[in-house]
Amino acid sequence: MAQLPEFLKTECLVGGRWVSANSGDRLDVLDPATGDVLASVPRMGAADTRDAIDKAQIAHEEWSSRTAADRADVLHRWAAAMRADADDLARLMTLEQGKPFSESLVEIEYAASFFSWFAEEGRRLYGDIIPPHRPDARILVTRNSLGVVGGITPWNFPSAMVTRKAAPALAAGNCMVLKPAEATPLSALAIAALGERVGVPPGVFNVVTGGREEAPSIGKALIDSPVVRKIGFTGSTAVGKQLMRDCASDLTKVSLELGGNAAFIVFDDADIDAALEGVQICKFRNAGQTCIAANRILVQESIHDKFVEALCARAQEIKVGHGLEQDTGQGPLIDARGLEKVERLVSDATEKGARIHIGGRPHGAGGTFFEPTVMTGITPAMDISHEEVFGPVAAITSFKDERSAIGMANDTPYGLAGYFYSRDVGRIFRVADALNTGIVGVNTGLISTEVAPFGGVKESGIGREGSKYGIEDWTELKYICLAGLEAAA
Repeated sequence: MAQLPEFLKTECLVGGRWVSANSGDRLDVLDPATGDVLASVPRMGAADTRDAIDKAQIAHEEWSSRTAADRADVLHRWAAAMRADADDLARLMTLEQGKPFSESLVEIEYAASFFSWFAEEGRRLYGDIIPPHRPDARILVTRNSLGVVGGITPWNFPSAMVTRKAAPALAAGNCMVLKPAEATPLSALAIAALGERVGVPPGVFNVVTGGREEAPSIGKALIDSPVVRKIGFTGSTAVGKQLMRDCASDLTKVSLELGGNAAFIVFDDADIDAALEGVQICKFRNAGQTCIAANRILVQESIHDKFVEALCARAQEIKVGHGLEQDTGQGPLIDARGLEKVERLVSDATEKGARIHIGGRPHGAGGTFFEPTVMTGITPAMDISHEEVFGPVAAITSFKDERSAIGMANDTPYGLAGYFYSRDVGRIFRVADALNTGIVGVNTGLISTEVAPFGGVKESGIGREGSKYGIEDWTELKYICLAGLEAAA
């Protein structure tokens, strides 16, 4: 078993103390590449969560009263600590999540960037002075913290999704109770430990862990608490819809980053080599387990065969193995359920006429590894056209012209990300405007950055994370009417 970093914590951080669950129950955390137990963490429940909420409420008064510059100093130190321990954090992430070490290193920098970015955005939460409606008054508008907020994060990016929520929330003066995914809680606990090391005050950032069985009770405790005024969630659309319904009972604010079904369009005037590089990043990074993965690859008829042949050649060069092994390009799927889903989607597509060019089977390494796969002949009748694959399967469909490509791309209830490759300037603006998504990548498959707003439309979510817009969702506007300012005698 690989050595774990010395700052790894296997208890939960609540009110500045590392504690076990009231029940004493534990949850094993596994290496998805080997099935080995890495560590165990508490199976916390409703009572544990309510305690964390109470501690966050106590901490909020002092934290929110600090200057934005004081809070920024803490976040900057937190970012620096993550960068200083990047190798250990990346190694831990690879062990519990499975992605190659090189990808984990990139994610650690991405995660740290949210602390750096929002440290400064917190200093720019400007208000307004509005021309008054009467001569003896002044109208002021301020942005204030919400109070206690909840964060619920997924397993596919176990560090970046934590900081993308915690950084703006804390920069705005809120205190957070975080529930990380059951499969990858160690990264969140490590980030919390580094925060404690650099002086994040007790109760400002709390982490409660639990398994699939405990998740409903933890979520209900957060939602039902009159103290928690917002939930930030990244995960499936089905869970996001239920969470929104539950939050409606007392109008708790929500921001939801949900499922996607991204189209990746390659027009015949594209730079083919650039498009191949982009689809390789969009499809095979993190073994395809990303919400902005290229789920439906649409290639214009005249270049379809050439593109497929070249993509197969690239996919065959991907080294599959443990993420800590040298030159690994693809790790395992997160668990057996993930593998079963990919197998089901591939089987359904082939039964309905799709052709497998390479791959299509569990990898010879065993466990939850799956072969890099390229398929063609995908039609709307196939489940793979409508469900997130969350696996290394490039599902390709040909199209005739620009109009049909746009229609196919938009034929989905989701609208998170979309991609296309073209060198026609007019087409670039037409298609970018026509795609019904919150994010559009033009001639690039790399779209995630802390400086831009991340989020979707339709059933892909509500709200935005990152950028100057990302902090606004963690604040409340207050209008102050100051009257009685009579003119001097």
